[in-house]
Formats: sequence, structure tokens, C-alpha cells
Amino acid sequence: MALILHSTDNNKNASKALIAAEYTGVKVDLAKDFQMGVSNKTPEFLEMNPIGKVPVLQTPDGPVFESNAIARYVTKTKPNNPLFGSSLIDYAQIEQWNDFSATEIDANIARWLYPRLGYAVYISQAEEGAVAALKRALGALNTHLASNTYLVGHCITLADIIMVCNLSIGFRMILTKSFTKEFPHVERYFWTVVNQPNFVKILGEVKQAESIPAVQSKPAQPEKLKAKEEPKKEVKKEEPSPVEEEAAPKPKAKNPLDLLPPSKMILDDWKRLYSNTKTNFREVAVKGFWDMYDPEGYSLWFCDYKYNDENTVSFVTLNKVGGFLQRMELVRKYAFGKMLIVGSEAPFKVQGLWLFRGKEIPKFVMEEVYDMELYEWKEVDINDEAQKERVSQMIEDHEPFEGQALLDAKCFK
Repeated sequence: MALILHSTDNNKNASKALIAAEYTGVKVDLAKDFQMGVSNKTPEFLEMNPIGKVPVLQTPDGPVFESNAIARYVTKTKPNNPLFGSSLIDYAQIEQWNDFSATEIDANIARWLYPRLGYAVYISQAEEGAVAALKRALGALNTHLASNTYLVGHCITLADIIMVCNLSIGFRMILTKSFTKEFPHVERYFWTVVNQPNFVKILGEVKQAESIPAVQSKPAQPEKLKAKEEPKKEVKKEEPSPVEEEAAPKPKAKNPLDLLPPSKMILDDWKRLYSNTKTNFREVAVKGFWDMYDPEGYSLWFCDYKYNDENTVSFVTLNKVGGFLQRMELVRKYAFGKMLIVGSEAPFKVQGLWLFRGKEIPKFVMEEVYDMELYEWKEVDINDEAQKERVSQMIEDHEPFEGQALLDAKCFK
């Protein structure tokens, strides 16, 4: 009996097994005339998968459902398949990335995309959470891929097949260029892998989404009740449903930083100068910063990671800093930051410089970003020329910095 995959031919979860089959050299046939919503509701299908989800692989020894399990089964049909790596640690790391791909990438793309397509109730707060979680995951993936062509080892493995299939629906449907440009190593990796012949054979040409889909369905707006016509429904006004509350949100309280007296420093002007200065950085951007800086409206802070002795692995340290910057998203409108990872060998030192609106570190940042307590914070004394020069060097990514090479420098702007 041949291996028969019950699914449509455009299902990214089915593609995992089909691509694995191409690399493995095993024949997997798609079930003939499969119709989503029809074929998967028949008694025969429900006997293979009682909840009717797609895909399902029909094998000589019985059915297998769940797409990652199906891809593993197909891969295991070939003994010592290089798609599982060449060692026990390779295998463990492949499974590690398979789990990461499912829980951190695929799940958060779905939480963002499907409500917009009308497959679930759209709630803006839930979407914000999904996007933030996805950015955090892509940041971690981007850090890993900065020094790795593939997820594990030096050739494509099952981890790459599952990861790229999960990313493919995102790139096609919602991950626009303006979104993915923050993760250049993920971009390089995705386009490299998705254009391999075995991927093209199954996925076809992948074109990146040009825009984020508009919300197709919103929570229904509750009709205004007329007391004379339907007096019994008045009780609903006392206990509104979550959907009704979402449809008529309460106005947000103003951020305390918006209530501060106006400052002569326009933060966006500084960020623009920083981004656009390509040459003579010290003479143009750094000088421009000090010309713009308003100590009455802003404050400068050094931060030093308290546990630098733990920074023994470069990519883990980079990931740690990347996660911190992701979580600082809530203060982007009011801050600028530089984070330096210092040293040519472990343990690496993490040191930062932050510009915040106001005369102190914003209270809501201290309360909501747990990383803040992992750093020692010291306000910059701009009357101290040594401290002022240190600020300039950190803005500039000066190397060597305090006698040491820079492993990396990250900017929050």
C-alpha cells in the first residue's frame, strides 16, 4: 500500500511531508478529489482522525495525523536519513526547532492572521499580543541565523522544512517587507531555502505579501435598544458581553510623558539624523545630538548588566539583548537606546545607553519590562566630560570601546 496523504495540494502543513518525501526519495500520493469541508467529514476520514483535521497520512500500518508527526514518519522511512542530522545532538536540536516553530512561529502567525481573515473574532489587544510574541520569536531566530546558514548543521534538515513551511503562509499573507526587514537573517534564510528545487516543486513560487489583510469581520455592534419596544433587553446594558465591550472600548488614559512640558528636543529629528548619517558620524550625528539634547526635557542613563559572568555563549547573549529591546517596544515613542555587547571572547559584557523623555526612567517601563531590574542604572552627568565622551562613543559604536572589541551593537530607535 502506498502512502496516501489526505489533504488539498495547497496546505502548508501537508507540504511538510511532501517536501520531506522529495528529499527522502519516498513516494507520497495526495488523495484523489479531496475537498476540504467535505472529504474530511466523511465516516472514513473521521475513523482516521476523529476531529476531522487535515492532513492525515494513510500508511500500511494505520493512519497518522498532526503534520509534524507525518513529516517525521516520512523522514523515518529512510534509515539514517540526513534530514535528522548525523548525531544525537543534531537530532535533539532539530526537534528543538520543530517545537519552537510550532509554538512560537506558527501559532503567533495564526493568532495574527486568522482573525483578520474572519476565521476568529478580531480583538485588537489580542492581535497586539500576537505581533509582539511573533517579533520576539523572529528576533531569537534572527540571532541564531546571524551565524548559521541553516537551523542545524550545514545542510537542510527536517527543522528547515517545518520552519519554512510555517513561515511560508506568513510571508505570502501578512509578513510584509516593512515587517520582515527588522529580521534580515530570517529573510536571507527563508528566501534561500524556499527557492531550493524540492521546495519549489511543492510550494511553487512564493511572493511576499505587499500589505496586511484588512479585517474581514468585526465583533457585531450591539443595536441600540428602544425601551418601549423591547424593555426586557435593558438588562444587557448592565452586564455587557466581552464582544460588546470590545466594540465600544473606553478611551485610553494619556501617557504621563505626554503631559510633560514641551521640550526643545524633537526625538524624531534625532532618530532621523542618526539613521541618515552615513559618513563623518562623529562630526555630524554625535555633534547633532549634543546640539539637540535638552536636559530639562530628557535624561540620559547608562545601564550595565548585573550578571555578565553568565554571558558565556555569544548567540545566547545577543538573543538576551534582542529580547530586552523587543520588550521595550512600549516606550519607543519616548526613548532612544544603544546596547553594546563588548568583548571578543566570553564572558561578554552588556552595556547600554538610554535617552528617556522626562527627568527619570519612566515608571511604567520599570513596572512592565522585567529586564530593567537585571541592569544597574546610573544617570549620566553631562557636566562630567568623561561621561559625556562615553555617551558619544556609545552612540558612535566606537571601537575599541573601553579597550575591548565589540561583538555587536544594537540600536533602539
